[in-house]
Amino acid sequence: MFYRLKTDFRLSIITMLGASAILGITPFAIMRFLQGNVIAGVVDTGILFGIVGTLAYAWITGDTRRGGLFLAVLCCSGAVIVGAVVGEPGLFWLYPCLVTSFFLTSPKIATFINIAAVVALMIHGVAFSSDLQMWSFAATAFVVSACAYVFAYRNDDQRRRLEHLATIDPLTGVKNRRSMDEELQLAVYSADRNRTSYGLALLDIDHFKRINDTYGHGVGDQVLSELVAMIEQNTRKTDQLFRYGGEEFVLLLPGVDTTGLRAVVHNLQQVLRKYMHCPGGPVTVSFGVASLRPRESVDAWLTRADAALYRAKETGRDRVVFADQERGELGVAAGA
Repeated sequence: MFYRLKTDFRLSIITMLGASAILGITPFAIMRFLQGNVIAGVVDTGILFGIVGTLAYAWITGDTRRGGLFLAVLCCSGAVIVGAVVGEPGLFWLYPCLVTSFFLTSPKIATFINIAAVVALMIHGVAFSSDLQMWSFAATAFVVSACAYVFAYRNDDQRRRLEHLATIDPLTGVKNRRSMDEELQLAVYSADRNRTSYGLALLDIDHFKRINDTYGHGVGDQVLSELVAMIEQNTRKTDQLFRYGGEEFVLLLPGVDTTGLRAVVHNLQQVLRKYMHCPGGPVTVSFGVASLRPRESVDAWLTRADAALYRAKETGRDRVVFADQERGELGVAAGA
């Protein structure tokens, strides 16, 4: 649970704001019923059930985009209904909703929701004692929304920049090991929950140290960049490539069975063998490949792929070795 909160920003926002709303609204819902204001109590209770349902939906499905949008609409529309039922005291509930909507959905959608909520209250008009109060409320709601928009926009931009710096390898432009750990963990969750099949290929450039020592690190960097470009050109958009460290890369392939995984990796090996070159001649790559087993951990999955890669290096390099899913042994290596 804590892992998902740490890695999914929007889910953490939905959880925090939802929990705050539950704690803040529950006492008022109880108070409405005790005071005999059944309509207001029913409205508050309906909002509470909607918030709880949205939280459950976001956690179960992982769909934080729809969950955040629904929660923003629910909170703002709920505040409008409370203002219409309770009157002037209910207006204060709209202000926190105007702010939080920008953290639950995109700034453009949040702006539309906020405008619709304020206009709805102004058209209804019962919550206001005078036109002056109504227009004063509209002006202050606009100022609050504008400030929240600027803050949310800047926060989202800074978050994207930091995530890019923290998860992208600066040399090759692919995701780094930190991002790989997160994506592999999500793949394991997805496989357990949705029965999605995943394949993993661990790649290592053969004799890369010799290339660096003989021709310099500039040529070595060029070989790494060339490898990444060729892999991205010959894999699907849904496949993800990570730099594991040095000359090692990890390729994550979702939605492939054992047969498809073998076909993809063998084709990739042939392409790299044919087109990868350095000043000293062709550059080859060794592969260790493993399909994800049911209820297997990330560490165990990587360990099997790494063992297969070790066998590929030990048996002559420029080879593909598949980890045997059934017996936990290494499969037959595909030779050079």
